[in-house]
This record gives sequence, C-alpha cells and structure tokens, in this order.
Amino acid sequence: MKILKITKETTKHILEELLKRSPNNYGAYESRVHEIIADVRERRDEAVFAYTKQFDGAELNAQNVRVSDEEIQEAYEKTDPALLAVIRKSLVNIRDFHEKQRQQSWFTSEREGVILGQKITPLQTAGVYVPGGTAVYPSSVLMNILPAKAAGVPNVIMATPPGPDGKVHPSTLAAAKEAGADAVYKVGGAQAIAAMAFGTQSIPKVDKIVGPGNIYVALAKKAVFGYVSIDSIAGPSEILVLADETADPVYAAADLLSQAEHDELACAILITTSEALAASVSKEVERMAARLSRKEIIEKSLEHYGYILVADNMDAAVEAANAIASEHLEILTKDPFATMTKIRNAGAIFLGPHSCEPLGDYFAGPNHVLPTNGTARFFSALSVDDFVKKSSIISYSREALEPVYPDIVQFAECEQLTAHANAIRVRFKKDD
Repeated sequence: MKILKITKETTKHILEELLKRSPNNYGAYESRVHEIIADVRERRDEAVFAYTKQFDGAELNAQNVRVSDEEIQEAYEKTDPALLAVIRKSLVNIRDFHEKQRQQSWFTSEREGVILGQKITPLQTAGVYVPGGTAVYPSSVLMNILPAKAAGVPNVIMATPPGPDGKVHPSTLAAAKEAGADAVYKVGGAQAIAAMAFGTQSIPKVDKIVGPGNIYVALAKKAVFGYVSIDSIAGPSEILVLADETADPVYAAADLLSQAEHDELACAILITTSEALAASVSKEVERMAARLSRKEIIEKSLEHYGYILVADNMDAAVEAANAIASEHLEILTKDPFATMTKIRNAGAIFLGPHSCEPLGDYFAGPNHVLPTNGTARFFSALSVDDFVKKSSIISYSREALEPVYPDIVQFAECEQLTAHANAIRVRFKKDD
C-alpha cells in the first residue's frame, strides 16, 4: 500500500481518484442502458424474457418468471441448515434495529382552532434488487427487505438474475422468504430495473427501487429516477480505518483487506498518527494478502485505491476522514467514542478493536446499504425512512384564520400571485 504524508494536496489527489469510480463516470455504458429501458417500456415481458436469455442464458416466460412456492420449498431443502440458522439469527438483529427507526404520525394544537401535524404513510410497493448469477448475497436480501417490512410496506417484491438453468440460488430464495418478500422474480440487470420502474404484464410497477448491482443496474436506477424513487446509486465498496499508536496492526490490516477483496475498484484507506503503525500495517497487508483466495483482486484494488496516510495529529486525521466521507469507517484509537464525536461524514461507524466491518455486513443489525463515493456527506444508510412518505397536515378554523389572513394576502401580493391572495380574501369578503 502507498504510504503518504497527509497534506491538502494528497487529500485532494485521493478524493479525485476515488471520484473516478463514481457511477456518474460510467458514460460509456449509458446509451446501452437507455436502449434496454426503452425496449422494456415498449415490449414489456417480451423484452425482459429476451434480455434474460441473452445475458443469463435462461428461458423465461409468463408462467415461470415468478418464483413458485415449489421452488422456494426446494430452496429450503438445498440450503445448509447451519446457514439457515445464521440467517434467522441475523434477521432478528436487523429487524429489531429497524423497528426502532419507525416514526409515528403526530398532531399538535397549540393555538385555538389550529391543528398541524405530519402523517406517516408506508409506500404501497417496494422493489428490491439483489445481484445474482455466480454471486450469492443473502445478507443483501435481508438488509433491503427487512426495513421495508418494518416500515409497513404491504407489497415488497424482489428481482434477482437466474442461472442458465432458470433457478435462483437456494440461500437467496430462503433469505427472501424468511425476510417476508411477497414475490420474487427471476430477472436481473437493467431490464429488471426497467420492469420494476414501469411494470410489465408479469412484473408489477413499484414505487421505489432499492438494492446494489453492477454498472448496468446503477445506471438503470439513475435513468428511472423520477418515474420511481430509488435509494441511491451505489459505487464500489470502501473502508477507512482511523487509528492511533494503540491500534493492533493485524486487526487494521485484516479489516482493510476485507473490503479490498470486493472488486478491483474497492478502496481501502488507513489514516494514522503513527508512522510505526503505518509501516506495520503495510507489512501485515502484504503478508495476509498473499494467502487469501481473492489475492489478484486485492492486489489490483490496493494498487489503485489503497492508501496509508500519516497525519501529524488526530485533528488532522479526522479532518481527512471527514473529507473522504467513507462508506465504512473503523475507529481504532485509545478512546474511539471520543474520536467518533468529531466525525461528521461516514456511512457506518465501527468503534473499537472488536467492531470490525464484517460484523456490520452480516449480523449486528444496522443496515449495510451505505453511501459511497463521498456521498456520506449528504446521504444516510438505508433505513425505514426510505420506505415511508411524510404528508403535512394543516387545519384552520375560520376563527383561527381571520386574524392572520391579511398577512397571507400581503405575502401573496408581494409575489404578484393575486389568485393566491384572492383565495384567502374571499373567505372574509364575499363580494371579491
């Protein structure tokens, strides 16, 4: 890993390099994605089935595009019972965490004749995308479906690509059933996003699409935003470890590698106040990477997006961490809770030597769908809030409106919106 001294220039350089991985820079793929979306809008099922044959090698039709009860039963029979037990344990933690996020509608009447409030309403239908093919992500199934169910969404559908045999991986299906998916469709890629955004004969239109995916999925979500809501446009995975001289270099190195193995665009950064720790972590990374199964991916990831940054003091280290705004932030300092109070920008924050990133990915409960590419400056983790709408409630009696109506008229006339002013005035001057 590259060891650099933190300066404004090095921080700026790293930010520029990381932003190159943003889906906003995938312009070369956009025209193809738009073609697929337009085709699905026009030909609906026919287009979806054709693209599934082309990209996944599976023969689909209106009778088999939706996963059947028999297929779900078969998935349970093929899922390792030990894995199913872990899925159920993790599910409880994730569900309990997200149920604490639920908000209630509220009303207030602080003045005579005035009622104000906020009405919370779940979305009617949510669409969850889960990557498939050779990959298996039952954890993503749980993280996307459970907050929707905790929010009270009555209809949660899932789309995931099938293998050439037209089947979905058993653990993915078992996780979907355990999490409460109302239907699962064997469709992947941009065509799945288009189908959920606009609806086909077999796949219902949804109100919001959430979940990670490849470049085509990311660009498709970007393209359909406005027709439906989306969670975010996810980029490659990131981890930033913020450490002082008390950190264990073995832990820090292992945690950096846990994200570098995702893909060649993944980013792993250590920011430390200790030159000795920087050197030790670099050696540990090299030693561990040599014996890991995804060594080639890790090496390419670290070559392009792996950094060890040495800061003069913890304030400078924190400032750099806030500028980078990483998806995952681990704090390995003498007092991690005190350090955490200075962090403004991070998707998820892990405190202390035993709160490693995979704990959040799989088991602890908080959501692992997190903002990437510096968007933690203004985005949050996927939550119950993503699956509800908030409607304002306003009720004034005539007696409450009368003393303030001249103020409203004046405001409207200032903006030269005379119909606005008139709508208030006629309630007290009928001849107007």
